[in-house]
Amino acid sequence: MKRVTGIGGIFFKCKDPKALKEWYKTHLGVNVNDYGATFDWKEMSDSNSNGSLTWSPSPETTKYFEPSAREFMINYTVDNLEGLVEELKKESVEILDEIAVYDFGKFVHILDLEGNKVELWEPKMN
Repeated sequence: MKRVTGIGGIFFKCKDPKALKEWYKTHLGVNVNDYGATFDWKEMSDSNSNGSLTWSPSPETTKYFEPSAREFMINYTVDNLEGLVEELKKESVEILDEIAVYDFGKFVHILDLEGNKVELWEPKMN
């Protein structure tokens, strides 16, 4: 079974998300939105297949990364979230929540070996 297929997002804590997003917009030309920015790309092996990466600064006080004490969380894309979660359970990986389904895909959170919260995302196919 194929597991991780790419990185879907980078989420991190900062002192002032609004100011940081404005700095990246002004100095690096990043097209920011309320959540950060989205970088779209095409699969090299299949130019008809699109993908994206989310860059998202969050307030230092966010509880979203808990129970991890880290200041970041990485989102990995996967092909078959339900199947992967079943395999991870067999491997005694800590699953933090139930699979959530949204218009843009399915998500679940796990902890890695060092207690970092990891977000797994199965993007909704168009």
